[in-house]
Amino acid sequence: MLEELLIHKPEDPIQFMIEHLKQHNDDAPRICILGPPASGKTTMVKVYHTTFDWPSDVQIQQRLVKPDLSEEEMSKQLLEYHRNFPGVFQIYQKILRSINADQPCVDVISQALTYVQTQHRSAAPFTPRILFCGPPGSGKSLQAALIAQKYGVVNICCGQLLKEAVADKTKLGELVKPYIDNGYPVPDNIVMEVLEKRLNAPDCTTRGWVLRGFPRDVEQAERLQKACIIPNRVFFFSLPYESIIERLSQRRIDPVTGERYHTTLRPAPTPKIQARLKQNPKDKEDSIERRMDIYHRNVKDLQEFYEDAFYVNADQDPHPIFEFIESCIIKPLPCKKLNASN
Repeated sequence: MLEELLIHKPEDPIQFMIEHLKQHNDDAPRICILGPPASGKTTMVKVYHTTFDWPSDVQIQQRLVKPDLSEEEMSKQLLEYHRNFPGVFQIYQKILRSINADQPCVDVISQALTYVQTQHRSAAPFTPRILFCGPPGSGKSLQAALIAQKYGVVNICCGQLLKEAVADKTKLGELVKPYIDNGYPVPDNIVMEVLEKRLNAPDCTTRGWVLRGFPRDVEQAERLQKACIIPNRVFFFSLPYESIIERLSQRRIDPVTGERYHTTLRPAPTPKIQARLKQNPKDKEDSIERRMDIYHRNVKDLQEFYEDAFYVNADQDPHPIFEFIESCIIKPLPCKKLNASN
């Protein structure tokens, strides 16, 4: 907050700090305690008050659960609550399954306090919900993997998610399969069902996520917003057409090992491997041109929709790109639209 004061130099510092605290309070514990009558909910609330030195007028909401409520119904109730309050700690999901309430109260309190006092998120001042948009070959997959590896957010590729649904033979997967098998786009309503289910899973709501491959146009972005899936960091990757062609058209894959190679930047280590390499049909130049055309037809409207997005120069080494993205997530810069330095 002090840094924000120094950067913005507001005319009314007190009001600025009040508004800042209202908007950036994810670090304050927000705890949901669920359980049947006489399971110790009120006692736990009193312990939290003492431990965290909360003032006496702190608002407490007790959500009582009927004794005969099934575990599945209780899970659904908590998930709905958690969707509305993304920063809430899921005591039920992480603690109550392993805590037997029929034991000395001090043991239950000790386990719960240990959980609440443990940091479960990245160093970002919020639960990261990151969206990567960009043309094919701009490095979204690599940067998503780096962010996920370092900060523990869930790495989600929409296309891969659909393929997994088919492979797992779920009901939604059965709806998706005919479209993938025939090379047709999966309808937005089906994609949204798959995506919404995944992004509302406990690991995504508690650890955060980084998404790529969706939305591809404003209509899809509006569907996300309507479903209350709202990213708090959006990045648009930019890359010259020539660089995209160079990156994608020379990509090859080893059908035996699944290893990826590049004829110039990462050639196959042996003539034997080189001889069996295959090119993905999507990496042929005519296919790349079609995908680029679709992207450029929609990107301007998407950029207007996500007006607070950051802009990344993807035509450089991956490390400065990662550092720029990281700086925008962990320590957001004051202006809305920024360019990674060359």
